[in-house]
Amino acid sequence: MHPSGLAAAGTPRLRKWPSKRRIPVSQPGMADPHQLFDDTSSAQSQGYGGQRAPGGLGYPSASTSPQAAFLDDPVSNMAMAYGSSLAAQGKELVDKNDWEVQYQQDTPVAPRFDVNAPDLYIPAMAFITYVLVAGLALGTQDRFSPDLLGLQASSALAWLTLEVLAILLSLYLVTVNTDLTTIDLVAFLGYKYVGMIGGVLMGLLFGKIGYYLVLGWCCVSIFVFMIRTLRLKILAEAAAEGVPVRGARNQLRMYLTMAVAAAQPLLMYWLTFHLVR
Repeated sequence: MHPSGLAAAGTPRLRKWPSKRRIPVSQPGMADPHQLFDDTSSAQSQGYGGQRAPGGLGYPSASTSPQAAFLDDPVSNMAMAYGSSLAAQGKELVDKNDWEVQYQQDTPVAPRFDVNAPDLYIPAMAFITYVLVAGLALGTQDRFSPDLLGLQASSALAWLTLEVLAILLSLYLVTVNTDLTTIDLVAFLGYKYVGMIGGVLMGLLFGKIGYYLVLGWCCVSIFVFMIRTLRLKILAEAAAEGVPVRGARNQLRMYLTMAVAAAQPLLMYWLTFHLVR
């Protein structure tokens, strides 16, 4: 008998059942062993704040707004942070280069300590020089006389006094609490004589064309100077008092600032146009 027959007769044959392969259950945070590649679409949707669509494809749903997707983007957040830092640096630069006195504003400050502090040296010397240049212009035109030179000086002084009184009266009527003093107003209003001197001298050298060019440039400069200076003195006090920007009193202060600044070019022309022929 064949040996295989003995083995079959002596011992029972064991039936071989098909082996079952245990499939590991994937746990949260563990990758599927049967998955060759990671599902990057779902990771991107979860990383960028997008909600899964009902189909489960991993794409952001249509309900996600573009603004929310933009804000959740790291690149967008970085750009916004960089823009905010640039804005902060620009504001700091403006504050450093502003025309406000950096020292105590309730006491007089010498210009050698603060370049933005008002002084009377330049306005006083400019006024005297303007009278001398006016005498020179009248002499070149054979119209010089001591009486006419005195009239020129007194006329310029009278206009300056009238300006100061008008501004003080306007500040009182508008009820502006400011640290502007009479000396400060004389200093600020006296700076226009520098431009008047330049205009008359250019008129003597190059005629009316040179006069109008230089005087026009000086008029624009004094206008901007007065706007920025009085804005810090008048409108800053309104902001400190909590006056609304659209309030009636604040609008009056703005009109006063614009009126004082606009009067400077007009007076510069009125006091010099007859000196150039």
